[in-house]
Amino acid sequence: MSVRIILVGTTHPGNIGAVARAMKNMGIHDLVLVNPRYFPHAEADARASGAEDVLQSARVVESLDEALSDCVYIAGASARSRSIGWPSMMPRECAERLTAEACVGTVAAVFGPENSGLTNEDLDRCHTLLTIPTDPGFSSLNLAMAVQVLTYELRVCAIDNVPVAPTSEAPLASGEELEHFYVHLEQVLTASKFLDPENPRLLMRRLRRLFSRAEPESNEVNILRGILKSLEPANSGCAEQ
Repeated sequence: MSVRIILVGTTHPGNIGAVARAMKNMGIHDLVLVNPRYFPHAEADARASGAEDVLQSARVVESLDEALSDCVYIAGASARSRSIGWPSMMPRECAERLTAEACVGTVAAVFGPENSGLTNEDLDRCHTLLTIPTDPGFSSLNLAMAVQVLTYELRVCAIDNVPVAPTSEAPLASGEELEHFYVHLEQVLTASKFLDPENPRLLMRRLRRLFSRAEPESNEVNILRGILKSLEPANSGCAEQ
């Protein structure tokens, strides 16, 4: 199963090692680290406790966009309420969806820094939120514990071995394709003066949520970009892609 675990801005190296152990326990080995404070590190190796191979094969990248460039479906872990609603799933439902989408490409679960979690900008790059239903009186989960909950559910999906068809006939647009589309969309909206860059408010975030709910396929994103190109001043009156 092509499932990637992505840790963003991890501050404690021991947590990276504990995550590697949680992943290997459940048969998942693709770990990507976005700007970890300390890695490689002896404490990470110690906490991995037999999962050093997961650490050794882990990739370190400078941006979340780089970690997600080839991913077709992305879940971002979040316990905080947000001013704009995101689609949200509990671990079992999220694992089932990730398993389904993994039939056509790499999928990812993204976890943020220990103290602050993922930012809204990070979640802009996700299709859904992963929410773990903890006791409201003590809701804080250690990073490795949160990863373990999801990877356990992914393992259950694998053991059940129930054939799961992709949720769409064609592959969903990759993270890289979507980011190019959003940049293009913002440029066209700014050029048309529909979007004021000095006072953007939450327009682009709301549009990202709209397209995340729509889950466009790769070909559909190409069509949308062709429409945007035809609306650019230099291509006024031209409908070519």
